[in-house]
Formats: sequence, structure tokens, C-alpha cells
Amino acid sequence: MIKPMKNLLSGRKTIIACSCFLLLCFLITILAPWLAPHDPIKVNLALKLQPPSSDYLLGTDHLGRDLLSRLLYGARISLGLVFLVFIISLTIGLIVGTVAGYTGGWIDTFLMRFSEGVMAFPNLVLVLGIVAMLGPGIMQIVFALLLVQWVTYARMFRGLVVSLRERQYITAAMISGSSPWTIMRQHIIPNVLPPIVVIGTLEIGWAIMDISALSFLGLGIQPPTPEWGAMIHEGKSYIRSHPELMMYPGFFILLVVINFNLLGEALSHKFGVTKRF
Repeated sequence: MIKPMKNLLSGRKTIIACSCFLLLCFLITILAPWLAPHDPIKVNLALKLQPPSSDYLLGTDHLGRDLLSRLLYGARISLGLVFLVFIISLTIGLIVGTVAGYTGGWIDTFLMRFSEGVMAFPNLVLVLGIVAMLGPGIMQIVFALLLVQWVTYARMFRGLVVSLRERQYITAAMISGSSPWTIMRQHIIPNVLPPIVVIGTLEIGWAIMDISALSFLGLGIQPPTPEWGAMIHEGKSYIRSHPELMMYPGFFILLVVINFNLLGEALSHKFGVTKRF
């Protein structure tokens, strides 16, 4: 049973299906102002906790706001923040990991000992501590996640660069007089970037969970801005009478995280990438 499951996860259909779903989600984040039928933050207490209808396809929340509109706009925050954190942390990790792995010596020792100190703390605990000190807000979440995420990518880049540094084509480039920057830019980075991007798809799922957890605890996105974790936080008081207030955003979080994880696993099996370096 293990081999068929592995073939399923590494199959081309899984990659295509997950990629199409995630592309659709990102299109929703871009087109949310045109797709949302109502203003996501407009309060109308006369329509609070309405069941699904032709005007409100998923009903309304405790303040009379359209749930569908809030879910669509919430995708902009959840997925937009994650993508921003991924790009910036990947860039920082690429620079730090490549420099550390290629130069070696005290620079490598200092950077890796610093990263080990950061990784000694559980990610969510460290993010919680940083946000608690800086205060809740979008920029605080981005800053806290960046401090945690870049370390993972830096160590992975460093491990790959060390394995490539002794290759013959790197030695040939050094003998030919190529500068260290040219060697890293032309020979090392193009070879280490694809496996890191593959692993990054797995890390994105955890980042979505972290953002949602912070918002659920009241340390993330603040009302009335729609965000999936914040919507679960607002709906917890009505879990018995109107559980859909928590179920809808929770279901979207589940779908997105599962698809990122399946895509990452499928790509890692297909390209033979391991998460440990």
C-alpha cells in the first residue's frame, strides 16, 4: 500500500490539480473586489445571523456582514501575506545561505550559530513572543514571520551550496578566474533554487497556519479587516447556535493548506528532493 500512495503523491495529476486550485485561490485574491457581492466590513445589525439566501449566499455573521464577501477578502490577507513572507524570506535565505556555504570560515560559523539559536525556539512560540512585544498588526506579523522563516531557507541553501562547492565545474570556474559573485550567480544559485522552491511550498502551509493562529488569538489581523483566522475568532462565541461562522473559514484554511502540502510532497517525490540537508 505504501508504494501506490507514493506514486499517487508524486503523480503528474496531483501536481496539476493542486496547482490549478492554488492558482484559482490567488486569482480570487486579485478579483475579490469584483467577485464579492457586498461590502465585507459594512455592518447591518438588522440582518445579523441570516441563513443563506439569494442575496447572501452563505448568510451573514453576528454583525450582519456578508460571509461570502468576507471569505473572499480574507483570502487576500491570508494568501497575500504568506506570499509576501515567502518571497522576502526566500531572498534573505538565498543570500545568507549562499554566502555562508561558499565562503566558509568564521562567516559560515557565525551565521549558522545565529540561525541555530533562532531555530532552538518553536516557530509559533517565537512568532507569538515577537508579536506580543511589537503589538498586533499586519506589519508586525510579516516582520515576526520573516525573522523565523529566513533561517530555515538559509540553512537549506547553505547545505546545498556546500555540496556543490566541491564540484568540478565550480573548480574549473575558479581556475578560469571567475569572481566569487559570478560563480554564485551563474553556477550555484541556479542549481540550489529549484529544490528550495519545492520545499517552500511545504513551508507556506505552515505559514498560513501561523497567521491564522495569531489572528485567532487576537494578536494578528484586527477587526474589522476580514481574515480567515480572525473570522474563526469572531465566530467562536456562536459555535453552538451558528457553527458555520467558524466552519466556513476553517474549511478554506484546510483546503489551502492541504493543497500546498500535497503539491510540495508531489514535487519533492518527483524531483527527489529531501527536506533534510
